Amino acid sequence: MRIIARQFTTYLSRGRVYSQNKIISTRRFSSFAPKDEIALEEEVERKVGWMLKAFYVASATFVGYQFFPYMGDNLLQQSISLMHVKDPLFKRMGASRINRFAVDDERRMRVVEMGGEKDLVEMLKSAKDDKTRKSALKAISALSNSDEAAGALHQAGAISVIKSTPVSLEDAELNTHKINLLKRFQDLKYDEASPELS
Repeated sequence: MRIIARQFTTYLSRGRVYSQNKIISTRRFSSFAPKDEIALEEEVERKVGWMLKAFYVASATFVGYQFFPYMGDNLLQQSISLMHVKDPLFKRMGASRINRFAVDDERRMRVVEMGGEKDLVEMLKSAKDDKTRKSALKAISALSNSDEAAGALHQAGAISVIKSTPVSLEDAELNTHKINLLKRFQDLKYDEASPELS
């Protein structure tokens, strides 16, 4: 900004050459001293900077409220409701939200209290593609980190559904989630069988 101001000042203050080679200076439009001009430029830069920062914060806040609603019961209920929709994309979105929500035992048990573990097991059971199975297994894996939630998953029939999940030839991560979940249930003594791929 200072560079542009200097160039503009130079443009205004340079003289004009006429045929008699006389230089006639144009009148300067500023009555400020050079120090005053620099101070004024810095003040303008500072104000424009604050305006841009305020605009950025307002935009980020608006986008945040549109795309990331409050993390609470309302969002959790919406996430569980998404798993009831027939479209696999919405089911994956719901499972992904639960996966991100279930970060501690209190939140995992909140998912169980709202019936999310049964919906996840049903989602895994009815999944027709690997992406949907993978999302369901990730969310079940996140819930199973709590012993009480793992017990609720066991009661919902998760072990038999996980065992019946077909092996994916394209997605090794899905198979890894499957094996890790079966090991987790075996460690908790819910299933005595060894975790093998079906």
